[in-house]
Amino acid sequence: MKINRVKSLNGEITIPGDKSISHRSIMFGSIADGITEVHGFLNGADCISSMNCFRQMGIDIDYDGSVVTVHGKGLHGLSKPEGTLDVGNSGTTTRLISGILAAQPFASRLIGDASICKRPMKRIMTPLSMMDADITSELGNDCAPLLINGKELHGIHYNSPVASAQVKSCVLLAGLYADGETRVTEPYVSRNHTELMLESFGGNIKTEGTTATVKPVDKLVGQKILVPGDISSAAYFLVAGLITPNSCITIKNVGINPTRDGILEVIKAMGGDMEYSNVVSGCGEPTADITVRTSSLKGCVIEGSIIPKLIDEIPAIAVLACFADGETIIRDAQELKVKESNRIDVMVNALSSMGADITATDDGMIIRGGKPLHGAVIDSHLDHRIAMSFAIAGLNADDIESFQILKDGSATSIYGARAMAGVIVITTKKGTPGITKVSYTGEFTMRMVPSYSNFNIMNSQEQMAVYQEMYDKGWLNYANTVYRSESGVYGKLSQLINTYDPATGQFAVLNTPEGRNAYLRQAEFRNTDWFKELFRNSIQHSHSASISSGSEKGSYYASVGAMVDPGWSIQSKVNRYTLLVNTTQHILKDKLTLNLIGNASYREQRAPGSLSSEVDPVFGTVKRDFDINPYSYALRSSRTLDPDEFYTRNYTPFNIKDELSKNYMDLNVSDVKFQAELKWKITPKVEVSALGAIKYQASSTEHHIEDSSNQAQAYRSMATSIIQSNNPYLYDNPDEPNRDKYSILPQGGIYKRSDFRAKSRDFRASISYNDTFNDKHILNLFGIVEVNAIDRRATSFQGWGLQYDMGETPFYILDLFKKQLEENTQYYSLSNTRERNAAFAGTFSYSYDYRYTINGTLRYEGSNRLGRSRKARWLPTWNIAGKWSIDQESFFEPLRPAFSSLALRLSYSLTADRGPTWVNNSTATIYPLNPWRGATEIREPALSISAPENSELTYEKKHELNVGLDMGFLDDRITLSMDAYRRNNFDLIGNVVTMGLGGAVDKQGNVAEMKSQGVELSLFTRNIERKDFKWQTNFIFAWMDNEVTKLKTMTRMIDYITGTGYSMEGTPRGSLFSLKFKGLNEMGIPTFLAADGSITSTNIQFQETVNMSNLVYEGPVDPTITGSLGNIFKWKGFTLNVFMTYSFGNVVRLDPIFSNGYSDLTAMPREFANRYLNPGDERRTNVPVIASTRQNNDISNLYVAYSAYNYSDVRVAKGDFIRMKEISLSYDFPQSVSSKLRMSGLSLKFQATNPFLIYSDKKLQGQDPEFFNTGGVAVPMPKQFTLTLRVSF
Repeated sequence: MKINRVKSLNGEITIPGDKSISHRSIMFGSIADGITEVHGFLNGADCISSMNCFRQMGIDIDYDGSVVTVHGKGLHGLSKPEGTLDVGNSGTTTRLISGILAAQPFASRLIGDASICKRPMKRIMTPLSMMDADITSELGNDCAPLLINGKELHGIHYNSPVASAQVKSCVLLAGLYADGETRVTEPYVSRNHTELMLESFGGNIKTEGTTATVKPVDKLVGQKILVPGDISSAAYFLVAGLITPNSCITIKNVGINPTRDGILEVIKAMGGDMEYSNVVSGCGEPTADITVRTSSLKGCVIEGSIIPKLIDEIPAIAVLACFADGETIIRDAQELKVKESNRIDVMVNALSSMGADITATDDGMIIRGGKPLHGAVIDSHLDHRIAMSFAIAGLNADDIESFQILKDGSATSIYGARAMAGVIVITTKKGTPGITKVSYTGEFTMRMVPSYSNFNIMNSQEQMAVYQEMYDKGWLNYANTVYRSESGVYGKLSQLINTYDPATGQFAVLNTPEGRNAYLRQAEFRNTDWFKELFRNSIQHSHSASISSGSEKGSYYASVGAMVDPGWSIQSKVNRYTLLVNTTQHILKDKLTLNLIGNASYREQRAPGSLSSEVDPVFGTVKRDFDINPYSYALRSSRTLDPDEFYTRNYTPFNIKDELSKNYMDLNVSDVKFQAELKWKITPKVEVSALGAIKYQASSTEHHIEDSSNQAQAYRSMATSIIQSNNPYLYDNPDEPNRDKYSILPQGGIYKRSDFRAKSRDFRASISYNDTFNDKHILNLFGIVEVNAIDRRATSFQGWGLQYDMGETPFYILDLFKKQLEENTQYYSLSNTRERNAAFAGTFSYSYDYRYTINGTLRYEGSNRLGRSRKARWLPTWNIAGKWSIDQESFFEPLRPAFSSLALRLSYSLTADRGPTWVNNSTATIYPLNPWRGATEIREPALSISAPENSELTYEKKHELNVGLDMGFLDDRITLSMDAYRRNNFDLIGNVVTMGLGGAVDKQGNVAEMKSQGVELSLFTRNIERKDFKWQTNFIFAWMDNEVTKLKTMTRMIDYITGTGYSMEGTPRGSLFSLKFKGLNEMGIPTFLAADGSITSTNIQFQETVNMSNLVYEGPVDPTITGSLGNIFKWKGFTLNVFMTYSFGNVVRLDPIFSNGYSDLTAMPREFANRYLNPGDERRTNVPVIASTRQNNDISNLYVAYSAYNYSDVRVAKGDFIRMKEISLSYDFPQSVSSKLRMSGLSLKFQATNPFLIYSDKKLQGQDPEFFNTGGVAVPMPKQFTLTLRVSF
């Protein structure tokens, strides 16, 4: 599956006003005396329902789109409505207004839409009836329509069985009219918006513990209400910022009422990077600006007293938990079943349909994070919070592309083999019924041109001094340069000395000391800046626009996006376009729904031409022919060269800018997917679903090598007999041994094309059952069956002799095909693969008293990629996990508030992976060939066994034990989360050398084992919290160590010592080894410890596979310690974010720049200034001598000494670094400004990414510790500056 990951999600937004407070502002303003002004009112359908109900009862309410003005008539000023009061889809309106209507001197009837008429109202009818209210269900089912006959009420003390702000508010509002004191006691404190607002309006109310008490008053007084941003709306952006890579989002003016901020506590418990600023209070409601950044999250238990504080945010939290490592358990949330929909069932089934590992319980759900989600259309059941929860991940079109790599086995076990090595999680957006929204995001990024000041490269004066020594040693004289494959300034000088201009009667350069010196002096002071020649400060810009809408019958969402990148370097550019359409249709209301989604993307890209790198084990080098990577060229090419001149490379004229214009690749990638899901709710406790998806992906790569390019010319360069003899790109015909080499590309260039096509089909069916017994025992069962099929086709074609200058007409000779027959290579190829997978899985969870939880997963899956035997092809995996919420125990209470939270987690699992995609010898691998029989005309087809069948080839497996501890201190001013894990990997697939039984020496099998352990820590502190200034810090630390405990394989020495790392038994996976440097000899030639214990310069066998005793272990190439430190400073509307990352514990191979022979094309590092020059220098320096031509002739295999030096222990640096990763300054325009511009939101952000390294090993001398320079198309992360504009309407 190909996934294009979004870069980031950055900016500042202002979210709509708080829905709960908006409702109450209308109600309290209506029954208060005087005028109530409401600023920041949520103009949503539910709040409008409250407004319309009170208008029907004689209240004048004005709304100009910005401010709501309520002309209150006092506690007893409401009039009998002329008709039925329609609450629409608003449960808040229904329950709260019932408390007011129960005491009015008139009868009223409440009705709502189909959803409201199914929601239970018994929970408010019971306490109101206890107050002597006359309230009945018209249909006798304890649901709306409700008939309320107002009468005198009596005060009561109501012990609510659930912690519900709506139930509590209903009773308290009725208590305003009662003949005495009214008290409501809850099991936990629910949100207290009613209490706070009632107090600000002059009500007589107090709160003690979980009990709220109200006494009647003569009147309430109208107020000016500033509605904070709805934390429920903010929840979706908080989640998006936490799960999207490289993201930082600030949500302005969010309500952080302590009885409502449960989601913020959950984010902290999960280890999210979050901070507050601009904390203020209005009408008793505290607000703050909240900033979140991409975070590595951990699962947690959400239960007990926190549930009422986040009941509406649980759908968003469920999505967040899908991206967290480990298990997240949500308990005590029975109220979710009686919201706009049964949110437990809806969320569980919807996330399951997207691939989440989630199980419903009677009062919540269990989510095992990390399972990859696939795009799907989700039936919102007319529930806006459901719809919004599935619209929160992505940047390009706010559609898809957010991810989390799994680490905890318990989080992945139900997903099976695809999860062990990491998976990608994808989510999609959709429209919300009744609301139409249009948004736009524009991002403009400038990447800085690299500077030589950051690198240890000689300037032209220093370089010419080295060239002079090379000249003195016989390298750069006329005889040497005129026939060399590569030559620069001196080679050009030799050419110009022999270039005669008949028009002037002069040679281009006079062959006199004065003439030669004058030419060389120009080169000495040239100081060409190749970075400025090959790179540019171009502006990459991306744009996205989306629209969403819907109705009761369905919802719709559509978005388009475009990214235009003109390229950081010459001949590199990318354009990308995306489209998403998402719709949900309700067929049988809440019983049967159909979700449809379609998305498409197209990317076109141009890049410099590149060939694959090759390891030469004979010469001990890693090389890439015709490498024209601009970054590599700038670092390795002499600054003495004229950027507009042609020098010599591959025996033919070469200029990098000319070559980039004639040697390039065009890449095109298209991706189309369609998905449908049908869900059927059989009973309130049982639901089944079926999902089908089909995806088609196509990509093509065209490599254009034009006629006059250096690469094409190299295949026909034979200006002299010496060049003709030495040029490796000419053809040496074995049938004509006395004939000189000749070209098989006499005309034209080369056209290479590769195409990839993939079709995948997925089907998934699931069933879930959830039940609760005696309010303490919660049981959840979930079963799923899934099958998928992937058909891949890859083709390649090499067209030699394509004449780009002659209308792209092919020109080829027969000897080209003869050469390919001799080498057994094809000018075209075709490959088809078919992959089939099936799985059956089930989960269970049991919770007791919301304190102790145990859950497990069992999965049985099979794949045709594994061996034919059943025990190899089919594999059961499992996990068992538990959590103890210590802070819910009674003995924890005395520890508060010093300790604010404490929980212990434990899990153990077996997970598996199907192994590398290139391992395919579960059955015998046979390929056709045409063996060479000594002559071209003797041909016969043959079959060759590439790999014999391994019927026992099975999954790579991992046992993992994970222990976690979550703690909070000082009211969570300090939060700390720690995890420790131990993993044992076994049956790892690798190459093993055998006795050759079955016709193959090298075989793939389950031959390796590895153990690892690690610790992860996340610390969050709120350092300063003042009205206008705030400072918060987030520190993340992770340590990991591993060891290969079994590895029955053999490999060459060269693989152990190059910079990519290799595994050896007893060392970490991906270890770097070196040859032991023993100093320079008396001639300045490097010496080393040989395998036999002797000291040598040239007796190093890079192809050795047995005796590696002369290798030195350097360390792992992957860091053992990683982490980050973030500080956010906020002052009024501005936010400054300073974010650093660090990494320690790994080693880096320095660039292999030393050689027994150099050309005057090559740039050298300044350490060459410390090279061996005279006898005795071996005692002061380790930098080898520039070997003379005579030394190369006298010392056999001298190249070995310099190749070995490149891979010796003196050419290793620490990979440790501390990097300033991001500095950003953002400003969110106030609503007063954006509203004047007819916008609902406007923000600007300026961000510097990767601005500088704070620390790295001095031996790196400018080499980026995070970038291994391999040439080709690889470039490091540039310094860049981004301006982001966000507008919404």
